[in-house]
Amino acid sequence: MTKPTPIFEKLKALLPQAVLRQNEPLSKRTTLRVGGCADVYIEPASEEDLTCVVRTCHEERVPFVLLGRGSNLLIRDGGLSGVVICLAHPNFSTIATDGCDLRCGAGAKLKAVSTEARAASIGGLEFLEGIPGSVGGALRMNAGAMGHATFEVVTQVRFMDALGNVYDRDIAEVPVEYRSCPLFKTKIALAATFRGRPDSTEAINQRASEFNQKRWKSQPKEPSAGCIFKNPSVDLSAGKLIDELGLKGTRQGGAMVSLVHGNFIINEGSATAADVLELIDYIKARAKAERGVELREEVEIIGQ
Repeated sequence: MTKPTPIFEKLKALLPQAVLRQNEPLSKRTTLRVGGCADVYIEPASEEDLTCVVRTCHEERVPFVLLGRGSNLLIRDGGLSGVVICLAHPNFSTIATDGCDLRCGAGAKLKAVSTEARAASIGGLEFLEGIPGSVGGALRMNAGAMGHATFEVVTQVRFMDALGNVYDRDIAEVPVEYRSCPLFKTKIALAATFRGRPDSTEAINQRASEFNQKRWKSQPKEPSAGCIFKNPSVDLSAGKLIDELGLKGTRQGGAMVSLVHGNFIINEGSATAADVLELIDYIKARAKAERGVELREEVEIIGQ
């Protein structure tokens, strides 16, 4: 049995209602199904609990990292030291509708946001259903699908800093980039307000159906982290480049470049993070050597 660490014991005493574990396997918490363990894993039950966690980590000089639904994420086989915080408690997954606005907790699934919008006859958010992540992760990555991006439909965000202070900001005050929001590299997303538009149920259902059909035809069904690389330019997608290089089907251990979409690396069942990282490096080297293109990862790579 693993001996409890000081930070584990302190958090357990302070937050007896929180889900708290040591040496928690993280492979089961990522869509790629690879990665090592978390030294300490915690699911706080409220913003107050979360404030307590981050302030305790600050006092004890223990690093922490936020984990959403684990998409667009590659955790190395050595796992994560310090504390891994997951906003999986229902209190972080609420969705409230007000006119064409949806106020959504950071732990809410994007599919749930899309479903709630559809039920309220709010259009323009159908693309969110195709992103297998949470609101918090989508904010951090400015995640996108079907030609749309998260911050196109976000009007306000709520977040916490590393000392537990909470802020609300209008989107005009938050710089965003392609597949990135620098603010959430250092701040913890707590909630966001999504804004759609009035629309008929029929029109919303039709767009959602078209998006779903396109997604299932163009993306693999096997475990993956989503798109591995950012598109090099407006005129060249990473998937098309990898296809042109003849790299579909390339394997390393239990990892393989998808035959369906070149920008996806799938886990055939026995892949390690090291297998995936070797494939990433190989693809980047081929793209640079044969096309002069510097591919940059879209997937976030963390851990030891």
